Amino acid sequence: MPTTLNPSQLDAEALYSVLLQQVKTGLAGVANVAIVGIHSGGAWLAERLARDLDLADRLGVLDVSFYRDDFAQKGLHADVKPTQINFEVAGATILLVDDVLYTGRTTRAAINELFDYGRPAKIMLAALVDRGERQLPVAADFVAAFTTVPPGQALVLKQADTGTFTLTLA
Repeated sequence: MPTTLNPSQLDAEALYSVLLQQVKTGLAGVANVAIVGIHSGGAWLAERLARDLDLADRLGVLDVSFYRDDFAQKGLHADVKPTQINFEVAGATILLVDDVLYTGRTTRAAINELFDYGRPAKIMLAALVDRGERQLPVAADFVAAFTTVPPGQALVLKQADTGTFTLTLA
């Protein structure tokens, strides 16, 4: 069971190990699995999960910028990346991966975009950290830890050149 931690106690590498074990157990025996990461932190996690689960040929990346319901309010980020899905989405079990689950709006946007590529048999959600405060009824199937973040701050996943992860408050 994921634990609730203070943001200063979040060791991203340790949390990744917890998430990997949960995903391995949860996907055991599931056929036609593909992993899709949400740019950017979710994409980094998805790449590593795909490598660790031997699913590198079933890896996709989404940038949900144009699918967000607050696009007009937030505007376009300078680092928009193209979506890359090189496998058949229709009928697949998709493991959707994000770094931090918060309001649920990014997850909703990602699901909307996935359906433009086909109708999956099932979508499962994995998040490294769930910080609560949902605005939409979204829950992760796999989550390594829960935390609360002070108002006005964000929890940010960073990836070093070596591939290791860190979480910081910003």
